[in-house]
Amino acid sequence: MDKYGLIGYPLGHSFSKGYFNEKFENEGIDAQYINFEIPSIEDLTEILDSNPELKGLNVTIPYKEKVISYLDQVSPEANAIGAVNVVKVEHKGDETILKGYNSDVIGFTQSIEPFIESFHKKALILGTGGASKAINYGLKSLGLETVFVSRYERPGTIQYDKITPEVIKEYNVIVNCTPVGMYPHVDECPPLPYEAMDTHTLLYDLIYNPDETLFMKKGKERGATVKNGLEMLLLQAFASWDFWQEEK
Repeated sequence: MDKYGLIGYPLGHSFSKGYFNEKFENEGIDAQYINFEIPSIEDLTEILDSNPELKGLNVTIPYKEKVISYLDQVSPEANAIGAVNVVKVEHKGDETILKGYNSDVIGFTQSIEPFIESFHKKALILGTGGASKAINYGLKSLGLETVFVSRYERPGTIQYDKITPEVIKEYNVIVNCTPVGMYPHVDECPPLPYEAMDTHTLLYDLIYNPDETLFMKKGKERGATVKNGLEMLLLQAFASWDFWQEEK
């Protein structure tokens, strides 16, 4: 039986495990998907050694960047982003070859593209974590200018207190890559001048629980188009499977 899995720490609720095991059952695929909760990226070697049937891994926080040093090949996209969240495991004789990809960028780009209008030229990316790099890459590939927003003074970022109503008018695509507003903290949202939003504003939240965050709700009240991260998650899962099934 083939094995697939997820590495990260900690692993609470995992969308991938439920999704893939259901897929395997429904489609009669002789495989199982396992959560490998590892406190250190060094433990990856042991997982590979003790699971010779492993064909692929998803990678989540905090290992999307750290895993790269273990890989034999990295796709050009994942390399440009600097983060990997899909690893294909190939066995050639006694040798194990690891190939890294990024499905975040595919899932995000495919799900936001239908909502991008001609007046969407600039975007704010809230947060500077692993996912935000893929979001930045995806937005740029769609022709948008981007700026990262951080709570802290960091090079190449602006801070929340600098986001005026004028900035909101100019940067009318806003993607939340932070956990602010995620269940159970549903009464929280990023500190933005929501009153400046209108029908030209597009808000995209990577969070999918709750399915409408306060960030989305406050934008919607002003006429903004809003979207959560559920479709991105599904598209990422489709892309992971495609990478794992790719011919050698």
